[in-house]
Amino acid sequence: MRIATWNVNSIRARLDRVVDWLEATDVDVLAIQETKCRDDQFPGEVFEGLGYAWAHHGTSQWNGVAVVSRVGLADVETTFPGQPHWGDPPAAEARALGATCARIRVWSLYVPNGRELGHPHLAYKLGWLEALRTAGLGWLGTDPGAQIALTGDWNIAPYDEDVWDMAAFTGSTHVSPPERASFSALLDAGFTDVVRPYTPGPG
Repeated sequence: MRIATWNVNSIRARLDRVVDWLEATDVDVLAIQETKCRDDQFPGEVFEGLGYAWAHHGTSQWNGVAVVSRVGLADVETTFPGQPHWGDPPAAEARALGATCARIRVWSLYVPNGRELGHPHLAYKLGWLEALRTAGLGWLGTDPGAQIALTGDWNIAPYDEDVWDMAAFTGSTHVSPPERASFSALLDAGFTDVVRPYTPGPG
């Protein structure tokens, strides 16, 4: 099965590109982030015309996640256990969607940005990642053989070589030790970075 992930930064603005890419590749499942639309605005009929089932979670012009699949799509969830809320009053943001595609549980995740060091949004981001790690431990604890793909936009550069100029990121989010530790904690929980072996070194 071929699974891909793409932060499209508005599905309505990038729809033609997404369609062209799907037609040019042989992808079975595409996880999408930053759709930036409500559920009733998501162009599901376009994906249906390409032979893909779809699920979308979006509440406004911000965030939004989706999964489109041509190998089945079932048991959709729009939050994971313990997922934190944000805002005043706190509300659930559209940042996670899970669906079973064939035998694999695919999650489309849009991790909070964090904004800047010391900002409450960074604490929210770290709490969000810790809740995801805890949920992952629960899933794998219940079924050690579970096939789970955590895909999406992590808003983290795990290593210095993942950014074009590390000096430009000094004192910034995405590269801070707590954020990198949160990413490493997911690997320690039993998940594998499947991209790293294919993209070693800078880039």
